[in-house]
Amino acid sequence: MEGQERKKVKPGMVVAIVLKKDQRSGNLTEGIVKDLLTKSSFHPHGIKVRLTDGQVGRVKEIIDKETE
Repeated sequence: MEGQERKKVKPGMVVAIVLKKDQRSGNLTEGIVKDLLTKSSFHPHGIKVRLTDGQVGRVKEIIDKETE
């Protein structure tokens, strides 16, 4: 899992997140990061982000570093 460190996750990146409702199943949702919601520099379950479509979840995988 790459999304545990805040410095590696930036707005505009394409990431795979796990939504709260999918935590048991582990289903991943892809999207573009809009906001970083976790304030600490590290989180063991992944940095919490809001995607451009409004979904909120923890980053499990960074797919594309920059899309600008």
